[in-house]
Amino acid sequence: MAQKIPAYDQVNVGDALPGFETPPLSRLTLALYCGASGDHNPIHVDIDFAQVAGMKDVIAHGMLSMAWLARVLTDWVPQTALREYSVRFAAMTYVGERIRCEGKVVEKFERHGERCVRVELSTTNQEGQVKLTGEAVIALA
Repeated sequence: MAQKIPAYDQVNVGDALPGFETPPLSRLTLALYCGASGDHNPIHVDIDFAQVAGMKDVIAHGMLSMAWLARVLTDWVPQTALREYSVRFAAMTYVGERIRCEGKVVEKFERHGERCVRVELSTTNQEGQVKLTGEAVIALA
């Protein structure tokens, strides 16, 4: 069944999008993402390399975190409704962290004949540290 686009008149500024929390980030997840993305930078899988670089452990790929945040959007609307998506990386994500991904509607407007909403997005770890912030423009029905 095709995913439905929410009706513009049924969406309000302040509405929260359905969010989710990842399981604790594992080394296996990072290794699998290396294979899927083709990004084999050792900072993501080699703890010795990461420590020489001054980090306590390997870090998640920024694009993995960005993909988690995009999932908030595509769990709410089909990908075809997405008009803009941008993020700002705020902090590194480490093995063992659980990442909470959230979004909320902050603006309703019309552009190029489409009724749209602007959504603010963020990811935080279990201690509330912001890892990623972003925003998206979504065309609604």
